[in-house]
Amino acid sequence: MLAATWFVAYSAVLPLTQVAWGLSAREAGMIQAGFHLGYLSSLFIVGFIADHFGAKRAYITTGIAACLSPWTFVLFADGFASAFWLHALTGLCQGGTYTPALALINDHVARERRGRAMGYLIAGSSAGYAIALGVAGLALQFTGWRGALACIASLPVVSWLLGVYVLRGTRNLVHARPAGESLLASLPAVWRNRRGMLSVWGYTFHNWELLGLWAWLPAFLTAALLAHGMRPEGALLFAALTYVANIAGSIVGGTMADRWGRVPTILLWSCASLALSFSIGWLVSAPIALLVALACVYNFAAIADSSTHSTVLAESVPAHYLGVAYAVRSVVGFGAGVVSPVVFGWALDLAGGARTSTDALAWGVAWSTLGLGALLGPVATLRLRKTR
Repeated sequence: MLAATWFVAYSAVLPLTQVAWGLSAREAGMIQAGFHLGYLSSLFIVGFIADHFGAKRAYITTGIAACLSPWTFVLFADGFASAFWLHALTGLCQGGTYTPALALINDHVARERRGRAMGYLIAGSSAGYAIALGVAGLALQFTGWRGALACIASLPVVSWLLGVYVLRGTRNLVHARPAGESLLASLPAVWRNRRGMLSVWGYTFHNWELLGLWAWLPAFLTAALLAHGMRPEGALLFAALTYVANIAGSIVGGTMADRWGRVPTILLWSCASLALSFSIGWLVSAPIALLVALACVYNFAAIADSSTHSTVLAESVPAHYLGVAYAVRSVVGFGAGVVSPVVFGWALDLAGGARTSTDALAWGVAWSTLGLGALLGPVATLRLRKTR
């Protein structure tokens, strides 16, 4: 939960840094994309580390960089170029908080409870996003955007200390590979695994939508609140409320996957979030209560199938190359997450949407780019149903 707080730190202050640095919507999206680019690179690297050295050891060792790197952005970001490269650096150091945690759950939780366990992990991340936005909203009442980021950056440090403590009695498992098989041989094995790759592609289209949503929802709510004469800090508190819906969505989705099956759960929630991608932007001028309620439902639906994608992949590949499978998924899946915030910002600029615009056409077109990119997700999931 605390490790995840930095993931939305930039989104929390995006409207303020846009003004301070004179950024276009495309440039603002590129800074977030830089983080995702660094993050997917780190996930690829950490996947191999987790397979070779064990998930516990990978989690604790790489966590040092994860908790210290945000301070480089807090102290030195001062414009588009520096913010892009420093945020990419923080992303490059965050992979150890995710892939090894998934592997730890797969190693130590029985299959009949694994979907819910993955759901609780994703729920913890969502709680971290809510905490980050809430902390930023409160901090901005007393300090500027840099001070708010400093408050958020202190939380991953606490996370690493807690991680060392709670894992002190957990075994570090290293799964043996077949005799003569190198670690790199796991890469083609993952690509040949039909069920695993269908899961990867489903996750990729899911990530296009989800990471674009997380990058732009605070700015969208800020624009809506300003149009209603409210302070922009209120948007962060409302956005934090929508991440609370993420917590419920992760737990409900994981529990449903254990009870009613992996594929039906993914299909239900992916189609529900698609419907909201194509509709919420056109409602930017709707009453705030309605808009926040829709944002909560959107976040609930968009995250509800996330843990199930992770569970399906874990159950589709042998344990000795699960870390590499997650690494492949990270490159492909988070690669989509790198692109979608930029495409969103580009569409917003192209459609004439200013930074605080409430033009329904501009926001409607921008949000629809997330839906268009996610359309193939249910198709990959339907094909997953036909595999054994």
